[in-house]
Amino acid sequence: PRLLSQFFFADERVTRVVAEINGLDAELDPQQYLVLLNQLHLSQAHLLAVLERIMEECIPTQRHSRDYLVKFPEELLVDNLGNHMLFAAECLLAGTFLEMEESDGAQLRPQARNLLCSLELVRTVLREQSLSQPNSYPEPVRAVLIQFDWLFAEFELSYVSSLVAVKSPDEIYRQQEIIVLFCETVERALHLGYLTQEMIDGYEPLLMFTIPRLAIISGLLIYPEGPLSLERSPEEMSRVFSPFYNLLKKIRDLLRVLSAEELCLLERSLCTAE
Repeated sequence: PRLLSQFFFADERVTRVVAEINGLDAELDPQQYLVLLNQLHLSQAHLLAVLERIMEECIPTQRHSRDYLVKFPEELLVDNLGNHMLFAAECLLAGTFLEMEESDGAQLRPQARNLLCSLELVRTVLREQSLSQPNSYPEPVRAVLIQFDWLFAEFELSYVSSLVAVKSPDEIYRQQEIIVLFCETVERALHLGYLTQEMIDGYEPLLMFTIPRLAIISGLLIYPEGPLSLERSPEEMSRVFSPFYNLLKKIRDLLRVLSAEELCLLERSLCTAE
């Protein structure tokens, strides 16, 4: 159950797979080479997972902030992002610039070198610690973990920023405005009896259509200064709604002529229509 012991065996597996790859002629046995590459990917992912747990146990208050992850596109926020970063660093150090311009890759190479050197130091220190005192983390161990964690976070942010357009603070704020609008819409719908708590607790599929529909009405009439404010220009709105700016203006104008009873009837119909 000791994390340092788990790290030792995970590290052993990575070392063994790397040795097998180095001793194999990929041209003579390409199938086995692909098998070993997959094993390396899995073993490195397991090693990083154990290392993550060690850092959470050893340096929980000294870790680099990961708040920058909210800037990343959602499709990048996958479980194996860390392993992908490690692979990217190895490619950069080898002079292979995957998915990016050579000039960008050249700028990132020093960061990649520092990260991989730090990882090797972490592996060495943790192996030695697991063989001597597997139940403690002395200060030298903590120091190398802190350095690795910071280098990893800095490389991750720099690498992803060079590949995709990360969200600006304004975009993040607009996204949070939409979240608030949806929360207030649900609260209002529960109060008016359009939805029930049982529907929400049971993840009723119809809610995927109902809540956005009700949120548009709420955003145009109930909370007109929120993320659907048409006093803003389309460029100032969230990219979720800006393409429909003119359509939203027409919807708002139609909603304004409805009586309270007609509005209630409309909202109830939106909760049932497919």
